[in-house]
Amino acid sequence: MIPSPVLYILVSLADEDRHGYAIMQDIRERTNGRVVLGPGGLYTSLQRALRAGYIRELPLRSADQDARGRRAYRLTPEGRKAAQRELARLDNVIRMARRGNLTPATDREW
Repeated sequence: MIPSPVLYILVSLADEDRHGYAIMQDIRERTNGRVVLGPGGLYTSLQRALRAGYIRELPLRSADQDARGRRAYRLTPEGRKAAQRELARLDNVIRMARRGNLTPATDREW
């Protein structure tokens, strides 16, 4: 089981490499503001994902370096597989919930 913040990061990195702030913004946009990772939670989760081998830090080119010291991250093949497994598990939970009438009627209730 992948912690939710790590899974959000993996999903954010599935289509392109991003630096930390861009990951936070992407997650906020994809969830319509329902999920907001602050810097502390984001960087703790990035470290977990790095240790697990789900993402890797990209080497910085001189043009990428700025006063903020941004680092870019990329989803690894193992990270993609782990995200796919976790999303399949969650899909199964959702199907079970629907059979038990546990899901909300609309997305707005979330």
